[in-house]
Amino acid sequence: MLKQRVMTSVVLAPLALLLVFFTPLNLFSVIAGAIILMGAWEWAAFIGLTNRLHKGIYVLIMAAVLGGLHVHWPITELWQQGRLVADANYVFTLAAAWWLVATVLVMNYPRMAKAWNEGMIMRTIAGFLTLIPLWLALNVLRSAEYHQAEQYGSVLIMVVLGIVWSADIGAYFAGKNFGKHKLMPNVSPNKTIEGLVGGLLTAVVFVIIFCYCSDVASHQWLLYAGLTVVIALFSAIGDLLESMFKREAGLKDSGKCLPGHGGILDRIDSLTAAAPIFALLYAWTVTL
Repeated sequence: MLKQRVMTSVVLAPLALLLVFFTPLNLFSVIAGAIILMGAWEWAAFIGLTNRLHKGIYVLIMAAVLGGLHVHWPITELWQQGRLVADANYVFTLAAAWWLVATVLVMNYPRMAKAWNEGMIMRTIAGFLTLIPLWLALNVLRSAEYHQAEQYGSVLIMVVLGIVWSADIGAYFAGKNFGKHKLMPNVSPNKTIEGLVGGLLTAVVFVIIFCYCSDVASHQWLLYAGLTVVIALFSAIGDLLESMFKREAGLKDSGKCLPGHGGILDRIDSLTAAAPIFALLYAWTVTL
């Protein structure tokens, strides 16, 4: 399993860098959309859709929504004078509200499972609220300041990826070496409070190092460290939410397309929460 994970990562890492830094905006949007639709196919199993036709219909509906957003908000116009257009920012505010609700659902699992698990509607809506803001966040960040500095948005995406990855790595090693108190055993038995704290600290260290290397004014470091804690906490909620849905669906992994890693959702679960929250907080900081 470890060998498979390493080999898959060796292939995926350069592809991710190529996608983030070297693809034109519209191609980036299309590829990001394809990844989201692969995630939607896997989410259909959480809803209870097992028939390939029904899964395909769910994916087509998701594709139609993404297509509508792409027409309504052309990626090259998602930023105006360095600021998010107001209506795109509303989507991230809605996403933030959803992740607050998701936090309540996860923290009260399985006591509140009945509230959203009896029918398909709530789980269907949850899929849209989880996946669509991720696509929009990636596009908004990638297009930031594009006409002034083409790679600026790519760096923003790498920062949010760095926060997610450093939090995951820190949580793994802190939990493995110091973990004694279970975080949410009903949702994910292996996660510990010590692991969560280690992940938050690692993410903060990553951002402070980034600020130092990027010549960010030192008086802003504390602000960015605080925002990093918020983003990293929500990335943990994204991970836990997917674990909750997998547990309810009786699945170990969301899919099998990535050897050693499971499915697409298993790789982007933390990012589904972190990226929209990052975009919202970044939009807030640039207007200060």
